[in-house]
Amino acid sequence: MRANDVRRIVLEQSKRAGVGHIGSALSVADIVAALYGGILQIDDPDDPDRDRFVLSKGHASLALYAALHLRGWLSEDELSTYNADGTLLGTHPEAVLRGVDFSTGSLGHGLSLGAGSALAARLQSSTRRVFCLLSDAECNEGSVWEAVMFAAHHDLSALVAIVDLNGQQALGYSRDVLDLSPLEARWRAFGWDVHEVDGHSPEEISRVVAGLDTRAGPPHVLISSTTFGKSVSYMEGRIEWHYWPMNDEQYATAIDEVGG
Repeated sequence: MRANDVRRIVLEQSKRAGVGHIGSALSVADIVAALYGGILQIDDPDDPDRDRFVLSKGHASLALYAALHLRGWLSEDELSTYNADGTLLGTHPEAVLRGVDFSTGSLGHGLSLGAGSALAARLQSSTRRVFCLLSDAECNEGSVWEAVMFAAHHDLSALVAIVDLNGQQALGYSRDVLDLSPLEARWRAFGWDVHEVDGHSPEEISRVVAGLDTRAGPPHVLISSTTFGKSVSYMEGRIEWHYWPMNDEQYATAIDEVGG
């Protein structure tokens, strides 16, 4: 799965629907492509022993829908209902849609869902793993750190958190809103196995995950450095593209830059 195919779909569907949250989805396109392109052990999204995925930063749902489409689990017609009346493809994902394991979007709650899912896998003697993608700004939420402590206390080794460290959020840059740097030191202090990765290198992400011990020991976190709005020059690092939709000229430029 190519990350720029994910980006192209994000741009196409956000333009058709006339909605924002574009930069957030572009930020995680490489991570989602790595997960659905080979990391996640999911042959069938209905298999009870499949790996689970929690998109805690639910406003990046278009990246997830793009991956589900590229895997063949979401038709072109279904994809094109994004944000329309009566759709199952809202601006935040809901578990009623096949391929979506958890309804998310209330920021700060996804890691708790992931921890619970990992504990359930242990109780059911299942080898399935749980991956949770959250934003760096979510780490402003106290509920995240409750889940961090819970997962470390119970040695939930099957839990892999991936933090999209793009340095910004809806109302400003993270360093100005609530600075949590160095983020990796905070997770390590709570007892997690910490890895710093390039969030725009699917190869590096896949290699690091392949080396994790998900059968014993502490939970794992990948602190993934990314660029908000990655691959669209006028969106990169710009706060306004958390919400803004594109006009026709901006759309044409964006599609050209991602190779669409």
